[in-house]
Amino acid sequence: MADEKKKLGFKKIAATRMMKQVMANHFYDLDAAAKSGAPKVAWCTSVGPAELLRAMGFLVYFPENHGAMLGATRTAMGYISQANAAGYSPDICSYLTSDVGAFLKGETPISKAYDGITEVPKPDVLVYNTNQCRDVKDWFMWYGRRLGVPCIGVESFCNVDEVTETHVKTISAQIKNLVPTLEAVSGEKFDIDKLKEAVRLSRRCSELWEETLKTSAATPSPFTFFDAVIHMGPAVVARGTQEAVDYYEHLLSELKQRITDGVGAVEGERFRLYWEGMPVWGKLRDLSTLFLDQQTCVVASTYCNSWIFAAFDPDNPFDSMARAYTELFIVRSDRAKEDYIGRMIECYDVDGIIFHDAKTCPNNSNCRYGMHRRVTEDKGVPHVVINGDLNDLRLYSEEQTVTQLEAFIEQLGGR
Repeated sequence: MADEKKKLGFKKIAATRMMKQVMANHFYDLDAAAKSGAPKVAWCTSVGPAELLRAMGFLVYFPENHGAMLGATRTAMGYISQANAAGYSPDICSYLTSDVGAFLKGETPISKAYDGITEVPKPDVLVYNTNQCRDVKDWFMWYGRRLGVPCIGVESFCNVDEVTETHVKTISAQIKNLVPTLEAVSGEKFDIDKLKEAVRLSRRCSELWEETLKTSAATPSPFTFFDAVIHMGPAVVARGTQEAVDYYEHLLSELKQRITDGVGAVEGERFRLYWEGMPVWGKLRDLSTLFLDQQTCVVASTYCNSWIFAAFDPDNPFDSMARAYTELFIVRSDRAKEDYIGRMIECYDVDGIIFHDAKTCPNNSNCRYGMHRRVTEDKGVPHVVINGDLNDLRLYSEEQTVTQLEAFIEQLGGR
């Protein structure tokens, strides 16, 4: 295996060991809390108000992260049918169906990754934000009914052009309204200074993650999309903590050294691509190998940038959280999204764009209403659309995708 990696040009990131420890600490702490009853455990959507939960003394678990683990370990396919049998359509979010199905079967990949953990941590409260989609609310409400715990959340806007003060004040008020229930569950009174500290740490984590991703603007790029979807783990599950800040300082230092040394993540980098849409979790390794063989680097993505929260302000925590969680790409209008992709094309010197049409994730598939063609026409950057899904590999054709991507890269060579 080592010889194969060397031949293919895989560059091992030394910081991976530290990242694995951050993730292990996250799951072991949650497991200990769930077993002992202290501190309390809150489940949160991945771009929900985690800062408030940390300020209220909760440990925070993210079911979407678990969904990604089910996809990456290729175990999701064994669970989706369980959720279908429970009444969930095969057309809805496969994070939801694979996670619910795994719960119904009493299984989790966490138990194989971390000795001594046998199940996901039971929640004391579930907190959602529909800024991604309605599925997350349905997902959390199912657990709330089944486990008999409070399920509360924020009803977000969608198709937002410019984020206005009306948007901010509306969402801010909803976040504040979560406090009484969280106080009742946690047994702790809300402390504004603790919230300010959590927002400060989240902002610093966000700044470092943005810097980390922007190292890929260098030529050759020291980092790929396939690296980023793994190393974004702490930005998702540990934002609001010093541990996440320490990790990204460490990773960023390593990537900056790669730039200084002229070390590219892809040997002989010829082309630079942008990935728009969800990862195909069960095919990360195969796709990464394909691009390495083609000397093509997927330098950036909308998905990984979703954990950059430039609006966080510890001096104005509620309003800044509301703004940050409403400025998300997925919440925005097509015009705002197209402007954003245009900026990314320029920032990363992109030669082409891959649009992933994820069957069960329409909210994060941006090639169904002509956006892919408009971007190509406006920016002069060619695109390719691949069909697949985040977790349901029945919806992904290996042969078709490989043929499409190889033909697209050949087209870039012709240009």
